[in-house]
Amino acid sequence: MNPLSFIYNEILYYPLFNLMVFFYNVIPGQDIGVAIIMVTLLVRFVLYPMNSKSIKSQRAMQAIQPEMKAIQKKYKEDKEKQAKELMALYQRRKVNPFSGCVPLLVQFPVLIALYHVFINGFKEESLAILYPFVSNPGYLNPISFGIINLSETNLCLALIAASLQYFQTKMLMGQKKNKEDGDKNEEENKEKTAEEKTQDFAQSMTKQMIYIMPVLTFVFAMSFPSGLALYWAVTTLFAIVQQRIIMRKKKNQDQEQEVEVVK
Repeated sequence: MNPLSFIYNEILYYPLFNLMVFFYNVIPGQDIGVAIIMVTLLVRFVLYPMNSKSIKSQRAMQAIQPEMKAIQKKYKEDKEKQAKELMALYQRRKVNPFSGCVPLLVQFPVLIALYHVFINGFKEESLAILYPFVSNPGYLNPISFGIINLSETNLCLALIAASLQYFQTKMLMGQKKNKEDGDKNEEENKEKTAEEKTQDFAQSMTKQMIYIMPVLTFVFAMSFPSGLALYWAVTTLFAIVQQRIIMRKKKNQDQEQEVEVVK
């Protein structure tokens, strides 16, 4: 075993798998679905600060998009001045364009580990990696809530996961107008630089993610045991609630600032 695999197993995969089995043992009725939900919620609570930082950063970047476009248009012939003005904008609005990426990179190994936990969890040989203080149940019953076999694909869970992914992506991107630049005439479009056209293409692709992500979620959910779909549905629902809390706090803060300005 190479050093990276050893670190991955010892720090992430083994602890998360043992945590799932622990919940499975202590939950009345030993329902693996409830155990997966408990593991998912615990992980989400641990990562809550990082997720909050990522969401705030993405919302902040969306809020300053009009100002960024104005700067890029004004200094499209002077890239050095454009870069300085953008940096000044980030500092003035207290936005770090890279702060939203770091939490996602940190969480990625955790997501991979959870994926392996839910994929391998129903294999009896996986119980060999249990810690001494975690009781060996001998067998993990894949039937959850008395009707769903989480070791097989499940259409309903796949649809639920995909639907929640749609709402989560739509909420994160905000209520933007689909025809934001629809009033621009052909002459203005011809005057766009190659960089501006590339940015417009990237923004168009970002909007398409509202539909692409749910489709990908459904495809993956129908390709693996539904325990993974249950995890994805729960973690996405948690993210939706978290985003609403953050957005509500931001709205209240903006209202308080407006009141102070009026005073």
